[in-house]
Amino acid sequence: MDITLVPEGPFRFRMDRCDPMRVPGVVFATRELLPQAAGDKALEQVANVATLPGIVRASFAMPDVHWGYGFPIGGVAATDIDAGGVVSPGGVGFDISCGVRLLAADIDREPLAPRMRSLMDILGDTVPRGTGRGGLWKLSGRAQMEKLLVAGAGYAVEQGHGVPRDLDRCEDRGALTGADPSQVGQRAVDRGLQQVGSLGSGNHFLEVQAVDRVYDAPTADAFGLHDGQVCVMIHCGSRGLGHQVCSDHVRVMDQSLRAFGLSLPDRQLACAPVVSAPGRAYLGAMAAAANYGRANRQLLTQAARRAFATAAQAGLDLVYDVSHNTAKLETHDVDGVPRRLCVHRKGATLALPPGHPDLPEDLAAFGHPVLVPGTMGTASYVLVGTPDNDAFASAAHGAGRVWSRHQALRRVRGEELRDELEAQGVSVRPSSWRGLAEEAPGAYKDVDAVVRAAEGAGLARRVARLVPLGVVKG
Repeated sequence: MDITLVPEGPFRFRMDRCDPMRVPGVVFATRELLPQAAGDKALEQVANVATLPGIVRASFAMPDVHWGYGFPIGGVAATDIDAGGVVSPGGVGFDISCGVRLLAADIDREPLAPRMRSLMDILGDTVPRGTGRGGLWKLSGRAQMEKLLVAGAGYAVEQGHGVPRDLDRCEDRGALTGADPSQVGQRAVDRGLQQVGSLGSGNHFLEVQAVDRVYDAPTADAFGLHDGQVCVMIHCGSRGLGHQVCSDHVRVMDQSLRAFGLSLPDRQLACAPVVSAPGRAYLGAMAAAANYGRANRQLLTQAARRAFATAAQAGLDLVYDVSHNTAKLETHDVDGVPRRLCVHRKGATLALPPGHPDLPEDLAAFGHPVLVPGTMGTASYVLVGTPDNDAFASAAHGAGRVWSRHQALRRVRGEELRDELEAQGVSVRPSSWRGLAEEAPGAYKDVDAVVRAAEGAGLARRVARLVPLGVVKG
């Protein structure tokens, strides 16, 4: 497939439709942010996604776009449920409901400084992380797991792991509807029983930050943020349970392609009609795994609260919790007609505009918080959703990888990176030197440029910039 990008403005490129594409591709980026790495086939994936049955409007890519499984990471696609639209696990990814949670402390940067080392030591000692490590909450068995898979963060709060207000500041109030635990296999359950309340590995982290700059004071105030304030950002997902759910349902869909008469340019796009038995089964399992991810972040919130109470006699309030790997059933106007859509957001976050009925009442006048983490040693951002976002109210989710993990290991030594970060005033508690090197700042796009592009493209608007003080790495 010949891929030619035509600039439509400083932050938007168009990929014209050609067979077998059903819609055009749209990439929100500057030329510098377009995938540059050798072998990065993200733009080819944007074109491949445009071939999915039922896809409407365009195959979208966010400014942090890079190569993923089937879909690019940073890919957004919506299919019309009533017109044969499909759901594709590759459009969600293996880490279902991976997301970001931001907590605001009732202490500022300067008063925390003398207690920072103690705080980081407690967090480093008490936050489970790394591959296969145990979690903070060991579930008793499948029966208890099924309660968590249905109610998500709400079940964690009900069991004493949080406060009711936490749910008011979670996307979907902490639980995606439609969860069907019966579609979650026993192996997935077994993998998840011991991991609730754990970061995992890779690019996941718990980071202590400070508000470095406020761009929109009224919105920041509504979110509970002010200049100089200490915050905690948590980035993690659904651990082994979510990975197993994706693996199990990709296999089923791959085997059913012929039965539905589906022909795809890439088998990693394995899919099924939303209304079919495999489609409904996946969505039920995906929602259940999403709720596991939300409960996971709720447990880590409580660990951070205990550490702050002990080290700094400070509290933490939830600003918001957003997911960036989901497929959600939503209604959007397409060509002036309301349509029921299955909206895939893979490495993309919901960015509802002011006045949207799904917003918490106290944020309705402002819009949906959008959390964009950087990488170690770089800034992170809080943005807010804006009107007239034609990518189905979606925005960027992070900086976007440019080096493979192997490339990072060849270029960076974990011990040296730790020393560099400490010299910049960022305390680091890694789970391994290798894992630290893989997540070096140079392995990612410039998050400031990504956020400028997201704002310039009309996807979201800047509210506050956060800088790191200390990081616990997965």
